[in-house]
Amino acid sequence: MEICTIGFTRKSAAEFFGRLKDAGVVRLVDIRLHNVSQFAGFAKRDDLAYFLREICAAEYVHEPLLAPTEELLGDYRGRRISWAEYEPRFKALIAERQIEAAIPRGLFEPRSVLLCSEATPERCHRRLVAEHLAEKWGDVTIRHL
Repeated sequence: MEICTIGFTRKSAAEFFGRLKDAGVVRLVDIRLHNVSQFAGFAKRDDLAYFLREICAAEYVHEPLLAPTEELLGDYRGRRISWAEYEPRFKALIAERQIEAAIPRGLFEPRSVLLCSEATPERCHRRLVAEHLAEKWGDVTIRHL
């Protein structure tokens, strides 16, 4: 199984939806805590669901179980903690939530993509989620779009 990930910032709509189409994505799993922000542009929940359906023939799913808590996200965005502090706290959170048991493998079959806002996966929770699932499920490759 392949789990894809993508962020929408620093991408035009053409680049974003083009990457999804080129990868053959048929389901987008939004793992943002806040998916209706005015700063999200084309990636606001309802607009994104529409564009996915119309442009990619793909479905939209919001899965807040894979998002950080309000407190953790606020601490990181407010620069009260660094990435070095955020990462182990988020890993502990998803381990405590036992996401590997709570999220069915079928969510990623057919080809699905985890969405967050960060432009690259290095400092984004989508990478941590994908790595956790790959470790727990085995037989998983990760592809960052």
